[in-house]
Amino acid sequence: MQMSPFHNSRFPFRVPQVVFLLAFIWLTPVMAQPGSGKLKPGFDKAEYTELLYMHALLYDSVAANVATPKFVVPKPTYFKSLYRSPVMGLDNKWELWKSDGPVAVINIRGTTVQPVGWLENFYAAMVPARGELKLSNSFTFQYDLANHPRAGVHVGWLIGTAFLAQDILPKIDSLYKAGVTDFIVMGHSQGGAIAYLMNSHLHSLQKQGKIPKDIRFKAYCSASPKAGNTYYGYEYEAMIDGGWGYNVINSADWIPEVPFSVQTLDDFNETNPFKDINGVIKKQKLIARIAMRHAYKSMRKPSEKARRNYRKYLGDYAGKMVRKTLPEFQPPAYFNSANYVRIGPTIVLLADNDYYQKFPDSKQNVFIHHLMAPYLYLLANYQH
Repeated sequence: MQMSPFHNSRFPFRVPQVVFLLAFIWLTPVMAQPGSGKLKPGFDKAEYTELLYMHALLYDSVAANVATPKFVVPKPTYFKSLYRSPVMGLDNKWELWKSDGPVAVINIRGTTVQPVGWLENFYAAMVPARGELKLSNSFTFQYDLANHPRAGVHVGWLIGTAFLAQDILPKIDSLYKAGVTDFIVMGHSQGGAIAYLMNSHLHSLQKQGKIPKDIRFKAYCSASPKAGNTYYGYEYEAMIDGGWGYNVINSADWIPEVPFSVQTLDDFNETNPFKDINGVIKKQKLIARIAMRHAYKSMRKPSEKARRNYRKYLGDYAGKMVRKTLPEFQPPAYFNSANYVRIGPTIVLLADNDYYQKFPDSKQNVFIHHLMAPYLYLLANYQH
């Protein structure tokens, strides 16, 4: 949920200018330039750094607000911009980059100050990971992001994925015809959450024969909030196994900790010790049976109530607000879960005492740990 650092009267937070530290340019040298050859598996510090440089340019006013008289976020060195999309959907946008070599980048913007972009974040009901969304009378998005019937994803970011995919697919086709077979999918903040779903969608289309089999995708989901539940996470992690996808987070950043997660007994695998809990309780002596039944209800009912409220406010109510922007949108049937989880593999940029001296916690500036400066500072010192 990255925001532009400009304050907006409609937006409840003010993020001040973040002091950039020259230390973050002391990046460890690497043997190969990003994008100079075929994509390789594994986390590549130089590759991710270049992606962050690209991403900063997606925000029209970023350079003026995160710069100091001494330093500005560097521009990408090894990639050039080929295309920047118009704003679409719920304030979604992306940019296409290409290296001098055979690698292209799909870079997905995060949240700006626009209220509709924040509505996309707060439209947090979960929907099945397979199905369709009717976004307008002429656009129904069909998707198959995971096979498990209990896999669920965030509906707001799925809407963003739908609109962006409609614009991205023709660009992939054009570059493929020009000989490009390697694509990096990247996003920061809300863009990182969409990058999860977009990567799953592209792999699904590839399995269906709608994208050439010899295209290779690699994903960096940066500062990403949680995009789906356990069952979606399992399949995503299996899909990118072997070093073809990473979640990168600053341990001081609160954005990767949202949306709120509500786990109920319904979220467990079919085989679990709670399945026949009533049978277990019935075998106990009277006093123990009464105590256990009371304890069980006391634990079960609050989580189920929280799940109902989640669906009511972040599903039904938020869906009505979405229709004010997308009047032909038909809210789907929501999934009976809100068990959002962090999806790995995860590269943790660990905030230490030195970091907190430079980027102290703040009650007023809640995005202090989320923007480019802290991520680039920690990345410069990251050893792997």
